[in-house]
Amino acid sequence: MTAGIVGLGLIGGSFAKAYHKKGERVLAFNRSREVVDFAMINGDVDAVLTKDNVSECDIIIICIYPEAAAQYLSSIAPYIRKDTIVIDSCGTKRKVCSLCFPIADQYGFTFVGAHPMAGTKFSGYKYAYADLFRNEPMVLVPQDQGDIFLLSKVKKLLEPVGFGTYSVTTAEEHDRMIAFTSQMAHVVSNAFIKSPTASFHKGFSAGSYKDMTRVAWLNPELWAELFLENRDFLLEELKTLSDCLGKYEKAIREDDHDELIRLLEEGRKRKEEVDGI
Repeated sequence: MTAGIVGLGLIGGSFAKAYHKKGERVLAFNRSREVVDFAMINGDVDAVLTKDNVSECDIIIICIYPEAAAQYLSSIAPYIRKDTIVIDSCGTKRKVCSLCFPIADQYGFTFVGAHPMAGTKFSGYKYAYADLFRNEPMVLVPQDQGDIFLLSKVKKLLEPVGFGTYSVTTAEEHDRMIAFTSQMAHVVSNAFIKSPTASFHKGFSAGSYKDMTRVAWLNPELWAELFLENRDFLLEELKTLSDCLGKYEKAIREDDHDELIRLLEEGRKRKEEVDGI
């Protein structure tokens, strides 16, 4: 198999390393050629991905920002083999799918929206590693959710990467869910750490603090783009959170012991309902 990787940051670099670790051929493109050269020296990439050799790829994985992903696909589309599968790894799906599905239809190959549910607080190729996706979930957004043959082909092509589970959904449902499960966590964590008290936390913090602040360490340019692309769903989640926090604040301000217990018990039961004991 030949895998083409576009963008050698944390995600793209980890895809490249995963495929190469399994003995597959890897072609890669990165805006900074020095990163590709380093990856080739490191033994993770076999050659630069170009218009001349992109037709050799069985799968192409685009690991750059949504709008840039569509621009790249448009430029390379005339040279892609018709039986090649192209996927992306963007954190939102409505924009990238709306741009890339028509390009694939025009040139006769298949594009599938994808979102590997894995990452770290670091970014860049130097933090990439082959087992980043091992046993982690992968979300797929095909044009036709009922195309079993296509989904089987995609899973086969991704087999060397080692995903643990696959979910198939629409772009809209993906973005609705990711606003809650991922984007909200990053907003809250990033806001939480801005307390003046954070400067003096050492010696007073343990697991709760670490869990709460882990994703405050993010890539601002990437997450700003993702937040704005998904603003409608993210704003809904922020409104829900704001309303809930207001109830806790009111109970504490008014010294309402019974209401505070009710709110805390409500949250505890909700956690049990959605995640189990």
